Amino acid sequence: MPTINPYLNFQGNTEEVFKFYQSIFGGEFIGGISRFKNTPEGDGLPEHEQDKVMHIGLPFGENNMIMATDALESMNQKVQPGNNVYLCISADSRQQADDFFNGLSDKGEIEMEMQDMYWGDYFGMLTDKFGVKWMVSFDQR
Repeated sequence: MPTINPYLNFQGNTEEVFKFYQSIFGGEFIGGISRFKNTPEGDGLPEHEQDKVMHIGLPFGENNMIMATDALESMNQKVQPGNNVYLCISADSRQQADDFFNGLSDKGEIEMEMQDMYWGDYFGMLTDKFGVKWMVSFDQR
């Protein structure tokens, strides 16, 4: 069964925010904290951005989690109301991910086409015609 979880963007303080959330909700970060320096593009980032959080997930209840990333100035990313929250759909199949993505992107704006990512997911990002930001993902592993 597909799930929908919030994905939050912060302007460089994701780790601080999630340690705060962890102190309230408990739990362990799923897969630890992924940093930008460990991405294929990491070597090309300014040194002060390399330790920023590329991805973090904290379980919340059964089959739910809150996830987040740091927005990077070097990538012209600026957090503001309206782009600080995505809804992340975890699909049950590659076809279902495509169906969700294609349906949601109709008359919307595609930020990143569905594609195979280095961390193993099939993944894409978009804003629907109503201004809601979505991430669609299928874990192929």
